[in-house]
Amino acid sequence: MDTKSLEYYHKLVEEKIFSKVAEFFEVSQPTITLAIKRLENEYQTKFFLRDRSHKELILTKDGKQFDRHVVTILNELEIARKEISRNQEQMIRLGLPPIISQFYFPQITPGLTDNKLLRRIEPYEEKGSAILLKMLKDGTLDMSLLSSTTPLTDKNLKAHIISKANFKIIVSPQHRLANRKSVTFNELVNENFINLNSSFIHAEVFKHFAHEAHFRPTIIFQTSDVPLLKSLVSQNTGIALLTDLALKNTDDLVALDIETNIPLNFIVSIAYRRSHILTPNQSKLISLLTDKK
Repeated sequence: MDTKSLEYYHKLVEEKIFSKVAEFFEVSQPTITLAIKRLENEYQTKFFLRDRSHKELILTKDGKQFDRHVVTILNELEIARKEISRNQEQMIRLGLPPIISQFYFPQITPGLTDNKLLRRIEPYEEKGSAILLKMLKDGTLDMSLLSSTTPLTDKNLKAHIISKANFKIIVSPQHRLANRKSVTFNELVNENFINLNSSFIHAEVFKHFAHEAHFRPTIIFQTSDVPLLKSLVSQNTGIALLTDLALKNTDDLVALDIETNIPLNFIVSIAYRRSHILTPNQSKLISLLTDKK
């Protein structure tokens, strides 16, 4: 498949100078010129106009439209290359956000081992769901476990909900609210908060709750390390918002329900591109995860 002409074309859209494109691809300038002429002849239009007074190219309306399709084609071909390569290796490149990696994934590893899937999983960890979602769309990942507050509805993805958890306010056993079962955000106006950073959906949820309570909370520390956050809270350094998926019976913490009109859940889904044809191992993984709902 000859995709070079498309690559030349998109680079010329970016650079607007034939010589720069030729230098980038290490080919002669006539090679680039002929490739663009072939494309224009094939589609019977002009993609570029020459502004000889300024010695530059002007992209036409047809040129802009064609470039959008070229970008899509080149992206899809790159995704196909990655998918076929991993299919041949029979590996599953799986995204795992931090909380899911630390607190949910270990629960399902016995089933993965029994079904001979664990050795086929190549995990990609330590990135939040927002970053993993982008990596899933660009083909870097085959599939990903993702967290969200509402069901995923991206038209380019297929997603299956596999677990739901709640959000809690966690405090030290020595905290003034430790004997409570629930709390409103309005009661936390004067509290110091320890927050997970913006790579976690907790940051978004925290903003929702703060907006509902009409106050600007005092955030004394932000981290991407969940065990560190829990440790600081247990030392009564501050309080935090955390999904109960990340809580254990052995934690020296008190988890309080949140009295709110905002119906938010910590939803765990397995997602993959709608255009992706599942391998037998990937289908088996989805079946295993959805059966555990």
